Amino acid sequence: MKKEIRAIEFSVDSLFKELDSLAEKGVTEVFVHDVSLSKNKAELLRLLSAVEKLDFPLFVSLLTDACALDRELCARASELSCSLEVPLLCQQKGDALLFDRHLYAKKAALLNQAGAVFGFDMDWASQPGDRAKLFRERLDFAVDQYPNHINFRQLEDRSVQKGTAVFSSRDMELCRDIAFACQTFYSEGRAVAWFKSVLESLRIKPSSFFADFAEWQRCNNCSIENDFNPYETPHGEIEKMQLVFLEQKYEEKNRSSLFEAVRDLIVLNGAFSRLVAEGEESVLHLSYSPDDLLSPSACDIASFCDSVPMEDSEVKVYNAGDCPDYRIL
Repeated sequence: MKKEIRAIEFSVDSLFKELDSLAEKGVTEVFVHDVSLSKNKAELLRLLSAVEKLDFPLFVSLLTDACALDRELCARASELSCSLEVPLLCQQKGDALLFDRHLYAKKAALLNQAGAVFGFDMDWASQPGDRAKLFRERLDFAVDQYPNHINFRQLEDRSVQKGTAVFSSRDMELCRDIAFACQTFYSEGRAVAWFKSVLESLRIKPSSFFADFAEWQRCNNCSIENDFNPYETPHGEIEKMQLVFLEQKYEEKNRSSLFEAVRDLIVLNGAFSRLVAEGEESVLHLSYSPDDLLSPSACDIASFCDSVPMEDSEVKVYNAGDCPDYRIL
């Protein structure tokens, strides 16, 4: 059954008053994207504390300005079922459009160290001076920070935006397609656990990878122009797309010898993600031991394939009580 999603305007104070009644209304997810609240650390902490006291499960997506993030807020977020959505903002300095790499890298490190779920909110051509090259640089930087997902609000408008003096219509289309490819492959594909390892073994930047995947989507009738909807596509189907594309990519780069390990890494992590998100247990046929695939050595895929022996195994991914686990059958 498709989940019902409704957008309702409310004040922050009314949200606190309504929290306890959400269970009666069948609400399981709340998206709180208030710009003023996003900059107020004390109010963000108050909201997280209120959610923690509820006697029913509630997922909260919380818009959070980077300047509000500190160790305390990151730690609190990591203890709850929530995601912090951090806008990746740029500032105009003279004729240049810049973003504070040091600030965002520092805040992302705090989030990752705490184990909090977070994503970046990004856009393109929304400020004077923006260019396709700058958008790609921001996207490359964003992926390097290991966000769980990256959101692009402009994708809600399926039409191609009009060009500007420095941002052509073709650039608009290219950025839109790259963003949609990122949304499909990375965010809905739940790729954060293994994506950087794949990029390094392919020796390619994230934006170039997504540009190639966008072309693959066009050729396979699953692009934004084909009205493909990654949000309503089961993760297992997106995983199949990832594997087909990556097998072609490794062959193109003359690195096919690495693909078996890449495949195992993706299907094992994918099985764990579906177990947590959908409660789906899996039986996998792997070419490497799951112990090796889940070890730090798998971060360097080329070195992993050189030093770790193949070991055919059948593995069950299942819930051991409330804890995801696996066993070799």
